[in-house]
Amino acid sequence: MNADMVHASTSIAERARQLAPVVWLLGKVQSGKTSIIRELTQASDAEIGAGFAPCTKTARVFDFPGEAPIIRFLDTRGLGEAEYDPASDIAFCEDRSHLLLGVVKALDLEQHAVLDVVRAARQRHPDWPVVIAQTSLHEGYAAGMQHARPYSADPSTIVPRSLGRALAHQRSLFAALPGRGSPTFVPIDFTQPSDGFAPTNYGRDALIAALIAAAPAAVGVALAELAKTRGDALTAAFNPHILGFALAAGASDAVPVAGLIAVPVVQAAMLQQLGRLTGVSWNARAYAEFALALGGGALVRTASSFGVRQLVKLIPVYGQTAGAAAAAAASFAATYAMGKAAAYFLVRRREGRRAEEVASIYRDALRQAFGLAKAQGGAGGITP
Repeated sequence: MNADMVHASTSIAERARQLAPVVWLLGKVQSGKTSIIRELTQASDAEIGAGFAPCTKTARVFDFPGEAPIIRFLDTRGLGEAEYDPASDIAFCEDRSHLLLGVVKALDLEQHAVLDVVRAARQRHPDWPVVIAQTSLHEGYAAGMQHARPYSADPSTIVPRSLGRALAHQRSLFAALPGRGSPTFVPIDFTQPSDGFAPTNYGRDALIAALIAAAPAAVGVALAELAKTRGDALTAAFNPHILGFALAAGASDAVPVAGLIAVPVVQAAMLQQLGRLTGVSWNARAYAEFALALGGGALVRTASSFGVRQLVKLIPVYGQTAGAAAAAAASFAATYAMGKAAAYFLVRRREGRRAEEVASIYRDALRQAFGLAKAQGGAGGITP
């Protein structure tokens, strides 16, 4: 990778980070934070371990996807240490759409270290939502027990009764948090197949539903995209990557002229990343087939409107406000739609099948993208 490509990749990731919301995981060592990240993102332990980067003196951050993140996981270190001061970590989250996700082991009744940090954050930001994941349920099971079905988050229904009482006690600790809105509690148990508990992702859907319900709009959009990675749609696993590049394109197009150069670079990088994910190389023939399947008219209309938007951004007052916002939303939407169409095209190409629905997928994704842009805008991101 030459210097120009490295610079472009770094720039794209940075633009996406400007809009990516932060989920702040708070928990003691070995409480299950990494397991939650792994289950939400479907990344391996090795990828997660290598992906964390220091961001404050007491915390590190994991971007997903790394090349153009749609969500960032802040992991606080030092909980339980007397000298830990959460001020710098609160400051890191200050201007970002975010969510506090407390992680507590179900049988660990001493959670004041977590509680103290959550309380400090809510005193400064009373509207920050809080979700508490109660983990490692199987450690409270009797020999030979399996997860209760159907799933229930109500401690009074959980057996053994001692486990239910432990969950209820933990909830009482967080009952008097300052701020507006009570925490949401979700019992979960994420295990390895060798542990012998099925399903291995017990409570995953309940956790995602709770996070989406509690979260600001931008967090909800990102989490909804993560939830699709386990769906049965053929290209669902590519959704987070496509959304990340679309966010980077929108951020690139929010200032005069810069988008004229940056957006095509972002889109080219997205196509290359999708090629890597599908194992299909782009060449002149592949690009020509994709353009033909997408429809030359659609490409011309996209290119023409893109040029007009760049000129609109140069108009004083309007161009710096409504014009720039519209340009950002349009570039976000066009990039998102292109990514969805390209993912479908590449999967069909890998399977040796005709990609007959590229144009309709592009049109449907374009409509969907403006809804996503509106949701992102509600949390300080792209506004259509």
